[in-house]
Amino acid sequence: MYEIIEKEELGASIKLIKIQAPLVAAKALAGQFVILRVHEEGERIPVTIADFDRAEGTITCVFQEVGRTTKELGTFEAGDCLKDFVGPLGVPSHIQNYGRVACVGGGVGVAPVYPIARALKEAGNEIISIIGARTKDLIFWEDRMRAVSDELLAATDDGSYGRKGFVTDLLKEIIEDKGIDLCLAIGPLPMMRAVSDLTRRYGVKTVVSINTLMVDGTGMCGCCRVTVGGETRFTCVDGPEFDGHEVDFIELARRSAVYKTQEKVSLDLYEEKGPRHDHQCRCGGEE
Repeated sequence: MYEIIEKEELGASIKLIKIQAPLVAAKALAGQFVILRVHEEGERIPVTIADFDRAEGTITCVFQEVGRTTKELGTFEAGDCLKDFVGPLGVPSHIQNYGRVACVGGGVGVAPVYPIARALKEAGNEIISIIGARTKDLIFWEDRMRAVSDELLAATDDGSYGRKGFVTDLLKEIIEDKGIDLCLAIGPLPMMRAVSDLTRRYGVKTVVSINTLMVDGTGMCGCCRVTVGGETRFTCVDGPEFDGHEVDFIELARRSAVYKTQEKVSLDLYEEKGPRHDHQCRCGGEE
C-alpha cells in the first residue's frame, strides 16, 4: 500500500497528490511515469511524474478528473493509500544543452513539463515556457514554471488570463522573433498535433510526450501501441516521448477513443453508486 501524504487542489477538477514511494523516488527521472491502481478492483492507469524528492522518498502526481478512475482518485485524501504504484516506467527525457528550448504545456500537461524544463535549465539551456488552458481556472504551477524559465508566457482560449488564443499563437511569435533549437510539448493530443504541425513548417525539432491507453506498462499487452515514422512503437517501453513530426496523430486519436462507450458506462455506474471507502492505509496496522 502506498500512502498519500499530501493532497492539493490546483484548479477546477485538477488535483495534486504526493505519494510516499521511496523506491520509486530513488530512481525517478524527468519524463518518466508510473502506473497506479486505486484499489484491488480498480483499473491500472498511467500517470506522468510531475515531481520527485529522493530525500523525502516521495513522488508527486497531478491529474485531472475526467473518467471513473481519476474521479475516484480525486476522493482520496492525505492518509489514504493506493493499492498499487509501479514505476518509474518509460524512457527518461534526453537532457543536453540544445540552446534555446521552448517548453509548451497545455492544461494538465504543465505538470509533466515542469521537471523536464527544470532538468533542461540545469543543463544550461535557455528556457522559454508557454503554458495554456481553456480558462484562468485551469492555469496552475505558473510560479514553478517561471522559476525554471528565462521567460514565461501564458494563453487562455477565452482570454481570461494571459494572451487570448492558443499556445501555438505564442509559439509562432517566439519562433519568428527569436528562433528556437528544440520544442517540447505536452498536453492534449490536438494541442501536440497543432504544435508539431507548426514547428514542422519551421524545421524545429519537436518532442511530444504521449499518454496512451495502457495496461501492463511492460510492452506485453500492446494496448499503448502508436505509429511513429511508419513503425509500430509501444509508448510504455519506447516512449512516452517521441518525435512529434513522426507521430501518426490521426490514428492515435482514433485509438484513444476506442473504449469511449465503455468508459461512459463505467463513469455512469460510478456516479450512481459512488466511490469505495475502504482505502484507509493499513500499512503495519490491524485489518
